Formats: sequence, structure tokens, C-alpha cells
Amino acid sequence: MKEWKVKQEIYHRLNPTHSDTLYDKEISLIWDKKDIIDWAIRHWNEKVDKFIYPAKSYCVAICYAKWIERDYGDKFYDLLNDEALLYSNDPYFETYNKSKEIYDPIIKAFPDSEMKGMIPDIRGYYDKEIKYDTGISINSNIRR
Repeated sequence: MKEWKVKQEIYHRLNPTHSDTLYDKEISLIWDKKDIIDWAIRHWNEKVDKFIYPAKSYCVAICYAKWIERDYGDKFYDLLNDEALLYSNDPYFETYNKSKEIYDPIIKAFPDSEMKGMIPDIRGYYDKEIKYDTGISINSNIRR
């Protein structure tokens, strides 16, 4: 199992009430492809006051794929095609191969600065979940 997946698994087992669950949040659902793309791009550029799905799902998946690629060396599009990228806890997540026509314009609009819009909030979740400090090195040799 990949190191980031082990960290993600440990994080979720130790934190079963992840603060980004949908149970107590106000959400809006949109299904028009153009609206999804527009709202996803808005997530890059401004703070939004409620969760707009599935636009948020695309944003989070793209951010996670970019950062996992950077931090762990996995391939960006392989990550976007991993059905468990978001730990299977986002019911609106679609893989890249199922929604290329939605992903491509959103990816193209990713800003140069990761300090805009909702990106810092997403980064906070990523740092807790994927960069979780387990206290062990997954790739180290175990000596007895």
C-alpha cells in the first residue's frame, strides 16, 4: 500500500468524525456541467459560504492529486482515476475518465497561487489527512 494511503487510512480510523463530513453542513447540489465547472472555478478564486456539490468534489480531487503527485511522486491522472482518492467518503466524486469534459477546464483554471479561494482550506484537510504524522516510516527497514 502506498505511504499516503496508509496515512489516510490511519487518519480516518483515528478520526471517525472527520470535520469535513456532510452530515451537519449546508449543501447545494448542481447538475448542469457548465454550472459545475463555473462553481468549481469559483472555489479556486473565492471563499464560498456553503458546499456546492459536485463542484467542491472536483476541486478537492484536483488539489489532492496535485499535492500527492508533488509530495509522493504518484502520477496526477492516475490519482484522479483512483476511486478511493478521497477515501470513498465523498459521494459526489467522479474519476477523471468518467468526467474528462468537466475536469479539463477546471484543471486548466487552477490558479498560480494556492493561497486563493478555498484552496488553503482544502490544503488544511490534506495536511491533516494525507501528510498525517503516523510516527513511523512506512518505507524504512524494520530491524529486530
